[in-house]
This record gives sequence, C-alpha cells and structure tokens, in this order.
Amino acid sequence: MVTDELKQVIVFRRDLKLSRGKVVVQGAHAALGAFERAQRSRREWVDTWSREGQRKIAVQVDSLDDLLDLHSRAQRIPLPCFLVRDAGYTEIPPGTVTALGIGPAPEDAMDRLTGDLKLM
Repeated sequence: MVTDELKQVIVFRRDLKLSRGKVVVQGAHAALGAFERAQRSRREWVDTWSREGQRKIAVQVDSLDDLLDLHSRAQRIPLPCFLVRDAGYTEIPPGTVTALGIGPAPEDAMDRLTGDLKLM
C-alpha cells in the first residue's frame, strides 16, 4: 500500500511559444504516455492515484536542455516518465521535443524533482 499522496507532473518548454491548443494537446500526450509507463512499472501507484482523483500539476522549464536534464534525472530515480516528440503536423517541425510527463508517483519524490519549477 502506498502511504504518500501521488501526483503526476507535466512539464512544458516555455521557449517554444506554442498556441494554447497545442500546449493542451502536448500535455495530453505527456500525461497519457507517463500513465502508460506507470501502468507497466508501478501499477500500485496508478491504482492509488486513480482512486485519489488523479492529481496533476503543470510546470514549465526554459529550454530543451532543461527538459532533457529533468527527463534524465527522473529516469535515474526511477520514476515513470514519457518525453513527447511532436509529429510536426501543425506548428513545429517533426521530432520537436515539447513536453515531459512524470508519474503518477509519490508526492515527496516528485517535489524533490520538480518542486522548484514555475507553475504554468
């Protein structure tokens, strides 16, 4: 049984200057991708998080390097995570890394990793 509250964090690149609609779609990709990874690796976290209301937090980083560094740190902990690479159909070139979904995972681990990031 998980004793800590769980949450999912979605991290966006601020430097891309995406439209609101594009941000929403990229966030959906990040949330779903991280959720699917968590289902395979930490099913107990997913089950608890689902019962608790599926709390999500949206934060931002300044650059691709910041996002990739955060992704690498999340993998080392290890936390379930998913890096979004856009298909390039609309606003940005194919393969552009836009967002990162992390979790669901225990709040204390998530806060250590992302607690200093600015909210969206």
